[in-house]
Amino acid sequence: MSKKNRSGVIYSTNPDFEYSDSSQDEAETLAPAQQDLRVWLDRKGGGKVITVVKGFIGTLADLEALGKQIKVLCGSGGSVKDEEILIQGDHREKVIAWLVGKNYKAKKAGG
Repeated sequence: MSKKNRSGVIYSTNPDFEYSDSSQDEAETLAPAQQDLRVWLDRKGGGKVITVVKGFIGTLADLEALGKQIKVLCGSGGSVKDEEILIQGDHREKVIAWLVGKNYKAKKAGG
């Protein structure tokens, strides 16, 4: 491992010090039938609402691909942050119906 990848380590007086990288390996993406997704409605400042899809287990690339498909389905903007898919507007029913059609286990959550 090169020294450039050792962020936060400046110097150690321990002669047996071994630098360990704390980055986590991404989990392998589960099959759609094994995913247990929850679809929430969240309110942001200014009275805006967003649809949030939580519970996806898999790689970031697969999560972003799923997020893009859902954004196209809803015809709305959104993003993928903190292992959640955020879609602008209230699209819970449409998202749940589409996910169930693609063999995902999905249901409404929250109040």
